This record gives sequence, C-alpha cells and structure tokens, in this order.
Amino acid sequence: MDKIQAQLANASISSNKYTVDASLFDALVDKATGSAAVADVSGAAVGASRTLKQRLLQPDDQDVRFLADMLAKRLDESHGEMIFTTSDKENGALMDLSDKDVKRITETLALAAADAQANAFVQLLYDSGAVDAKEAAAGSSNSTTTVKYAREIAAAPAPNNNPAVKSTLNSNAVRFASYLIRRRPQRIEEMMEVRVAVAGNVDAGKSTMLGVLTQGGLDDGRGKARVALFRHKHEIDSGRTSSVGMEILGFDKTDGAPVRHTDLHRKAGWDALCLRSSKIVTFLDLAGHEKYLKTTVFGMAGGAPDFVMLMVAANAGVTGMAKEHLGLALALGIPVFVVVTKIDMCPPKVLDATLKQLSKVLRSSGCRKLPVAVSDRKAVVMAAARCVSQRVCPVFQISNVTGEGVDLLQTFLNILPLNRHNSTISPSVSPASPQSEQAEMLRFDINEIFAVPYVGTVVSGVVSSGSVHLGDALWLGPDFNGQFISTQVRGIHRKRAEVEAGYRGQSVSLALRKVGRNQARKGMVLLSRAQIEQPPVATSTFEAEVVVLYHSTTITRKYQAMVHCGAVRQTARVLSICSANDENEDALRTGSRARVLFQFIRHPEHLTEGSRLVFREGRTKGVGRVTRVFDTAEQSAILASIKQDKLKQTSWSNKLDHSQKASAVEHQISTKS
Repeated sequence: MDKIQAQLANASISSNKYTVDASLFDALVDKATGSAAVADVSGAAVGASRTLKQRLLQPDDQDVRFLADMLAKRLDESHGEMIFTTSDKENGALMDLSDKDVKRITETLALAAADAQANAFVQLLYDSGAVDAKEAAAGSSNSTTTVKYAREIAAAPAPNNNPAVKSTLNSNAVRFASYLIRRRPQRIEEMMEVRVAVAGNVDAGKSTMLGVLTQGGLDDGRGKARVALFRHKHEIDSGRTSSVGMEILGFDKTDGAPVRHTDLHRKAGWDALCLRSSKIVTFLDLAGHEKYLKTTVFGMAGGAPDFVMLMVAANAGVTGMAKEHLGLALALGIPVFVVVTKIDMCPPKVLDATLKQLSKVLRSSGCRKLPVAVSDRKAVVMAAARCVSQRVCPVFQISNVTGEGVDLLQTFLNILPLNRHNSTISPSVSPASPQSEQAEMLRFDINEIFAVPYVGTVVSGVVSSGSVHLGDALWLGPDFNGQFISTQVRGIHRKRAEVEAGYRGQSVSLALRKVGRNQARKGMVLLSRAQIEQPPVATSTFEAEVVVLYHSTTITRKYQAMVHCGAVRQTARVLSICSANDENEDALRTGSRARVLFQFIRHPEHLTEGSRLVFREGRTKGVGRVTRVFDTAEQSAILASIKQDKLKQTSWSNKLDHSQKASAVEHQISTKS
C-alpha cells in the first residue's frame, strides 16, 4: 500500500487531468473492485519440468496438448471467451519478450486454440512493444491511462497478497501482449450475444453512432448515417427516435474482425451475418425525448440489456434525460459506459467543462462510479474486463464525422464480456449448462407481437430462464381475465435466422400455433406445459420493497403510478405501506424505504419474486424489488381486511366532516348577527 501511495504521489498531473501509469491503474482498480487481473496466467512453473514460457516459445506436441487442455478449461470457466496476457513473472523475474517471441507465442496459441477440444481462434489485441510512430513521436511510448481523481482509489481495501497486483506494478517497462481467445460456434444457437441499450438526451447522436458502427461508414454531419435505422417516416422527418429500434454488429469467427451488412437494405443479411460471426452485439436504440420516456423505460426494463451505453453530446453536457436514463440504469443494476460524441465540433474549453461535469456526476454519492478515460488499446483491454463491475465506468470520446475514437469503441464492444448477472450463457459454452437449462423453469417475456402472412402470430422477447425448443407445448398468458391458454411452438428465429432452440439470455422470436393476434399482448409470458401441468395463476396484488428516489410531496394510500417490471407495464395503486419494523406508515417521502402493497388497476399479471421494478409518475419516482406475489385466496383476504379498515376510516372521517360543517355553520350565524 505504501508503494502505491508513493507512486501516486509521483504521478504526472496535466493541466486538467490526473495521468496515472496503466500498470498502476490496473492494480488500483483491482483494489477498488476486488477483482482479479485481466485473465492473467501465472508465469510460475506449470509443469514438473517445463515452464509456461518454454511451452509457449519452444513447444512440442505434448506442450501443444497441454496448452489446448488449459485453454479448453479456461474457456469453459469464462463462458466461451477469455483474455490471455503474457506480462507475468518467470522464476522471480518478469517475462520480457522480443518481436520474435511475440510472433512465436501468437503461432503457438493459435495452434493450441485450433484443437478440437478448444475450437477457438486467437486475436492479438495489444502489444506493448509495437508502439505507433505518432505515439513515439509524441513521447508516449510508456502507455498511460487517464483516470479522474485516482487518489481516492488508493484508499480502497486491497486483496490480501494478490500476486496479480504485485506483478502488474512493475510490468510497465516490460513488453507484453494481450490476446482474445474465443470459441467458434457451430450453430447460430451457440453464438454469443451481448445486448447494449443506447440511451442519452435528445440530439446526443445515438442513432448516428449506431449507424456508423453497424453500417461501416462515417456520418456527413447532417445525419446521413442514422437514416437507415429509423422505423417510421416521422422519425426520418424529425430526426428523432420514437420507438425501440434494434441493430446488430457481428465479429468474425476466424479473426474477430467486424461483420456488417453486406447490402444497402437494413432488413436483409442478418442471417448471413450471424453465420459468419462468433459474437453478436445487439443494440437497443432508445428514444431520447422526454415525451417518449415511457417507451424508453419499457425498452430498458423489458429488453434485458447487459450494458447501457450512455451518449453525451460534448457541446451540451449531461443534461435533460441523460441524468434520467443514468438513474434508471443504476436502479436496474445495469453496468454503464459513457460515449462523449461531437468532439469534432466542440471547442476545447466546452469539452473540458463537459468532462468535468460528467466526472462530477459519476462520482456523486448517488452514482459512486470511477470514470476512466479510454484513449488507447491497452486501456480498452483493461476497461472491458472491468466494465461488468458496478464501480468502473469507461468514458470514450468519439467523432462520427472524422472517425476519431470509433476503432477503440469497436474493439471495446468486441471484447466486452458477458454480464453474468443479467444475461445467461447458451449450453455450448459450458458443459454443465444443458442439464441446468432442462431442469430450470422456462419463462419467456413477450416484448413485441407481429402478424406475419402465411405464418400467423409471432412473438419476440427474451428467454429469461430455461430453454424453448421447436414443438414445445406452452402456456400463454395471462389475458385480461388472468387466464392462460395452451399453444405450441411452430417456429423459432434468432436474428432472422431459423434455429431449433432458444436458451436463457437469448432474444428470439417464436411462431405460435392457434393463437390470434388479438390474444397476445406485451407483458405476457410463455411457460412450459411439461413443467407446469395446470394453468398458472396470475396476480393483481404483490408486495415490494421500494425506495423513493424523488417526490415533490408525499406518497400515501391510493397513490397511483406506472409500474415497470420486466416486460410488464401497467398502472398500479398503493394499498398499504409498512416500514421495516412492520409498522403501518401514513406516507412516504423522498429517500424513504418501506414495504408497499401494490394492486394492478386493469388486469392481472404474472410476476416472479426477486424481480426489479420501477414505478414512476412522469419521471422516475422510485425503484424496488418484488418480495411476495399473492395467490387468489390471499388477494381476497387482503382486500377484505383493507375494506374493513377503510369502512372504519370512512365512518371516522364522516363524523369529522359533520363536526367541521356544524362549526362552520355556527361561525356563519355568529358573523351575520
């Protein structure tokens, strides 16, 4: 710890930034997050006679077999992809590499990864010795990462005797390399998918950013890149997104290169793109205008994104709905990374003010994030590995017109790990997954409904748990009466490609048999009939632990708000409020915590305990988690008890009103006399 404090004291400070060496940043973030280093590989002896360096630089058949088994095991543990670094100790000294060594290690890893058991490819992400000529001319051969207010990280508790921290502290002067190793999917069902919700204030450049990433061309400064993403004519005319759009970006299964649309039509080529890709990044293009907040909240809560890409215009700062979207992501527990756009048209002073404001917002007590400015490929590798943590927030500076910073963001998306807290992995990347998928209860949340000619009703959404296969018998519901109907899966599509199954964490579309368009709605669920023999029971009443974020007055009984819980979106009223001590409370105010009993206004819904919810009246008012769902008998008992209390309160209020009226009449008579 004393060593870190000494290095922090010697860190160079520029006019408006703290600049800390990248290796020191690596150790500090490990202390702040409590996580391990980026897929580090121990340089100590891995065999009885040969070290890892010898196996990598002078491999024989046995060494290749050993490395292939090691990579296969690591890929199983890391769900299909991993970051392999070579900056580790070798017999007490750091492993230094030459150009020839790096080339040889790359060939050895590629040979081991091509083994049938591993079935992966290797991509060189970063080589500390291959310094760009411009960086060398600028005197930046020692790669650095910009960290705002890095002194505060040193106070975080450090893991006990973490060898990764010790090795990285002294690795800044030693050449090392980082590799991406990812399995090649044999089928589209096995393809990795990361969902990213694109949020931010209106006119922040969200659709333009997605157009540049997914179409491969730069913008002309007037919105040329965003036109192909709009779904409605009024969106093209106004330039503002009013619905939840979806775009995909693939990465090749041979070398990790970006795979984009091969023609000019946005709706064509998704199936061919998936066949060539080992990983897909699905973008949810959300609306930025305040009048479309209802749609944005539904897309962020019902779309189950793994990450949120918060867009901030450099010339406008963190204003308007950007703060609202950031608060919503924090409430739902979704990791966030920030993209500052329009840096080509923004004066340096305004850009600096925007970055300072952004840093202040992220470091505030309500956010508690560590902003990390990503400026080179080494910072990209470190930031991507730690973005899953709720503590670290990478910040990119992008220009969609000049292309500055786009390649760094693209590399970041390529190596962005799966968020294991929000998404789940297909059975191909974990040998234990098929049994767990079959034993787990199927739940499919419906986000969209389509009527396809000659096919019938098609529903799309996310497989929240379990797996769905072609021909499965399912329960669909609840309808407006709380009932479920029986149906069967007649077709499954994933990214417009026909598949045979959909697994937990994947977004798929299902063609349903004997279901009319008017029988399905957003917020319904699909459950397996093989696992649930009797029709499931929907509920209108549920209990949740909530926290009021902001309310101008108080929240009392009969208060009504829009509740978002996954794909469910419906108005609910407050029936009762209980504190942590099980005592009834009269009202909730800003910052209050309590257990609240809600009742849906229109029709029952199917909820699960532990689900996150957001309730709002206009803007977001509070967040919470469902703690209990009541069945029909419990609902009747609860409503009966509440009705009795209401009658008592009514009789008391009537007496009070009568006495008040009598006193008012006496006052009028005395005034007249």
